[in-house]
Parts: sequence; structure tokens; C-alpha cells
Amino acid sequence: MPLLKPVSSGWRGVCLIAITYVYFLIFAQFAFLKRLALLWIADDHLKAAMAAMAFGGILFSLLVPRVARFPSPALRLRAGLAACGAAAAMSLPTLNLPGTIAVSFLIGCGLGLLTVTLVTYLRLWIGSTNPLLKVGLGTGIGYLVCNLPPLFTASPETQAAISALLCIGGICLTFQRSGKLIPATAPAAASGIPFLQALACFTALIWLDSAAFFIIQNTPALKAGTWGSDFHLWGNGLLHFGAALAAVALLRRRGLAFLLAIAFLALGAACLLLLDPNRALPASGFYPVGVSLYSVALVAYPSLLARATSDAQRGRQAGWIYAIAGWFGSAMGIGMGQNLGHVPPVFVVAAGAVVLLPAVIGVVRFRRRELGAVAMVLTAAWGIYGATVASHAAGPLLSAVERGRQVYIAEGCISCHSQYVRPNTPDVAIWGPVESVAEIRHENPPLIGNRRQGPDLAQVGNRRSALWLKAHFYDPSELSHNSFMPSYRHLFEDRRGDDLVQYLRSLQTGDRPEETTAGSAQVDTSPSGGERLFESYCATCHSPAGLTRTRWHAAFRRFPPDLKAGPFLHISASESFAGRRAKLARVVKFGIPGTDMPGHEYLPDETIASLSIWLAQNVAP
Repeated sequence: MPLLKPVSSGWRGVCLIAITYVYFLIFAQFAFLKRLALLWIADDHLKAAMAAMAFGGILFSLLVPRVARFPSPALRLRAGLAACGAAAAMSLPTLNLPGTIAVSFLIGCGLGLLTVTLVTYLRLWIGSTNPLLKVGLGTGIGYLVCNLPPLFTASPETQAAISALLCIGGICLTFQRSGKLIPATAPAAASGIPFLQALACFTALIWLDSAAFFIIQNTPALKAGTWGSDFHLWGNGLLHFGAALAAVALLRRRGLAFLLAIAFLALGAACLLLLDPNRALPASGFYPVGVSLYSVALVAYPSLLARATSDAQRGRQAGWIYAIAGWFGSAMGIGMGQNLGHVPPVFVVAAGAVVLLPAVIGVVRFRRRELGAVAMVLTAAWGIYGATVASHAAGPLLSAVERGRQVYIAEGCISCHSQYVRPNTPDVAIWGPVESVAEIRHENPPLIGNRRQGPDLAQVGNRRSALWLKAHFYDPSELSHNSFMPSYRHLFEDRRGDDLVQYLRSLQTGDRPEETTAGSAQVDTSPSGGERLFESYCATCHSPAGLTRTRWHAAFRRFPPDLKAGPFLHISASESFAGRRAKLARVVKFGIPGTDMPGHEYLPDETIASLSIWLAQNVAP
């Protein structure tokens, strides 16, 4: 029977690779951990859940190639995708600790079954033409999708639901309308690395990757400089995609040893640069490049390049790679990030000795210009290492966010403001998502606060613009009616004030509180006090003589309208009174994203209702 045409067969492999990466990165590494934080699973309970996931992943990675009861690759792949999808769906309801451990174990089992089966029999779905290119496309697309801002910043529930739907789509891809796929012949490219050496290289690279990922994710200054904005996310996604395609060219021309050496140089440079928050931007360029380079190899080696004589041997090799390099290496990297907060330069050097050895052994095959290129890259890496060590010997330079954090501590802000959204309380609807105790303890020092006399600031960057924060420090009572907070105008006589604003702006996850104001929109109250409330809470920006409006006239991103002159542009003239009132209540409570208009989350429903009724009667068309 002839092979199916590449157009009709190869795209399935590309999609399956992309789906696997999206599920692992978006759900297993992001959404599920966020869900555990919201469920108050932390400390030893969190470790137990993560241990269950790792145990399931290692167990099934090693067990799957040795079980012959279900010989159909398509059936095994469907089972793996079904287990992964079920775990994502099961994470959506409220879970207790035993339920959390069970779901964690199912995630590990499903990923172990899915990944080992996919790479063992990838030739069945990848087609016979340009298999390496299709591996690169699948990997690059997977990482690009993960970095799309709407998905990356979505709620954990949305991410889990999308992951479950992708698994269902993957199951559909394994069904063939007619005929039978015949395995394609292995590509001409040879790995040039024995299996145990490749296993050691992948373990070192995944260790570095996991440690760097954890450090970035749990260090606000680094996170803000790497994937803290849509611009960063788009840039990371495109870098991932481009590096995945570059990996294909490197595999074809120079082989696996050279590819892994370049991946290490990129990841090693990122880890060294992350020692200094001021170098987060170049680190954010090296990191995605190194990750995508080795990720393509992580799929291509066991499926296409390894020296395996049968599918059974290929499956066993894949199982060991994903069990040891994938699960064990990842756990060790996360542990390093948790315990040390950085990747020690000596470990980077040790990992380099492991990864660069195959490339050094094969260097005699390179031409002079290639030797020169390698020498230049190694020299640059050594220069980065030396500069980083010298920088730390003299004391690390601090970013504006870190300096602002020191100002926050020095000024005693913790005496009146908390940085802790209490779970299962109205805090979540008012201030934003919950931060786990493990994340709080990772801070040095933790800034939970002594008491809450002012608003909680854990997610203040989601709710307040830089201009609002600066204006508030100048004259707190002008923006916050009856506030007894003192003025901190003196901080802006030097850079302390701006640094403090930058720090507060960094306190955000991208998840705003759920904007529901049904209660305040329906409260039966008198509008008689609405004008007084307007003068107290709104007039400083929305009347001609307002202090904030006149003092910061040139700094507004969108100049606030004079509401007494009307009309209110955000409300349509065709809206009913009830519709106008509901929209105005939402604006009053949560502000307008993308502008300097703040919310008034702390006001009771009766106050918001009275103010929105008065606005609907006297301001809106």
C-alpha cells in the first residue's frame, strides 16, 4: 500500500506535537499550579501533589514501552490524550487534598503515556517527507501558541478548559478515514551521540531550563522584564518559533551534538544573566532560543535520530529520556530554583562540560570557519560569565522594581497595607487572584503586612496606573476621599518615588477581578446623595477645577472628560436607564482598563448604586 501524501499525513504529526507541548506548558506548568493556589494547596500538600505527578510520569514513561497488551499506537495515543484531557477537566471543580493528588497523578500518567507513545510511533503521523521540518514546526507552533497573550494571561479555568478541548482535538486526529499509515524511513541525519550521552545532555539542559523558568516566574523583577507584558510574550513566541526552525537546519547540517551545544550556550548565558535583574532583557532573548533548540531535539532524537533497531527499543529509549531527563531533571531544576533562587555559575560550567563534550569530540570534522565561530561563541559565553561574577563580587546592581521594594520596606508601608489576598473571602472579587503561601515565602523578606488599614496591594498593578499612583503619593486625600495616609511627595525629589511606583506596578498577574456589579446595580437606594458623592470621589478628575485634572493635565493617557458638561461617551444614547445605571456602576467599581481611571472596589454597594443612579440621571445621555 503506498504511503499517504505528506500533505494529508504529515500535518497530523505537526498538530499532535503542538498539542502535547501546549498541554504540558499551559496546563501542567501554569493552570494546574494556579488552581492549586486558589484551592489553598501549598507547602507539604503542594509537594505531595507534585510528587504524585512526577511519580505518575516516571512510572508510565518506563512502563508503556514494556506493555504489549494494547499494541495499537493510535489506541495508546488516544488513551494518553483522554487521560490528559480528563485531568484538565477534573481540575475545574473544587478539589480536596486526596482529589488533588489523584488529579496530579493522572496528569503524570497521561503525559507519560502520551509523550512516549507519540515519539515512539511519530513516523506514523509525521509522513515521509521532511520529517525533521515537521517536528520543528510542531514544536515552534506549540511554543508560539503558549505565548499568545490571550492564552498566557487567561484564567486557570480557561487554560484548563482549552487544554481539555485540545486533547479532544488530538484524539480526533488519530482516526484515519481510510487506509493505513506506513512508517516512513528514518531521515539521513545521524545523531552522532550514543544514547547514554544524549540522556546526560538532555538532563543537564532540562535542569537548567526548569531552574531558570522557576526563578523568572517567582521573581517579580525578572518576570516583569521577561514575560511581564504582551510585547514580551509576542517576542518570546516569535523567538521560540524561529529557534525551532533554526534547530531543523542545525540538525540537518551539523547534527545533534552541535545543536545541543548551541542550546546550552543560549541557556547557560540566560542563567548567568538572570543573576542580575538589570540583564533580564537579554536573558529573555537567550532563554526561549535555548529552550526551543533542545525541545526540537527532545522530540527528534528518540523518534528519528536514535540508533534503534526496532520500535520496542525506540520506545524504551524514549521512556528513559522522558523519565530521567524530563521528570527527574525538571524536578531537580525546580528544587534548585526554590532552594537557591539562582543557578550557581559552577553548575552552569558543570552542565557545559556534559553538553559540550560531544561537540568537542566531533570538532575535528568542522572546517576552520566553523571552529572560529565556535571559539567566538565560547569566548562570548566566558565573557558573560566573567562579567557576571565581577558584578556580583562588587554587589549586584538593582533594578527600579527592586529599589522600589526597598523604599516600600524603608517607609514602613507594611504597617498599613497588606500584600495578601485572603482565599475564599470577598478579597478575591475585590482585589484579584490568590497568591500561594509558597510564592509568598519565596520573597525575601515576605511583605504580607502587619495590618490592613489601607487597601490590599497584592495585585495593585492590575488596578492602578503609574499616573494614579504618583498622584496619590502627592496628595492621598484628593484621590481617596477621607484618606488619612500622609503625603509622600518628598520621595519624588529624587528617584525613590518613581522606583516605588515601578515596584507597585510590578505587583500584578494580569488577572483583574471579575467585573460583576449586579449587586450594586440593583440595590434600591436614593440618588439624593449622588451629587455629594460625585464631589467627593469623582470631581478631582471630572470637573474643570479638579486638582488632579489640572495638576496632571499633560500626563493623562486619556484626558478625563468633564462629566458635569456631559455626555458620558462610554454610554450609548439608546441605552435604557437600567442599562446606563449598570454600566456606570461597573465603571465606578472597576474603572476603565487601558486608562488612568481607577476603580473604587472598597465602596459598599449602596454607595456605588447611589452614585451610578445620579450619574445616569444627570450625566449620561
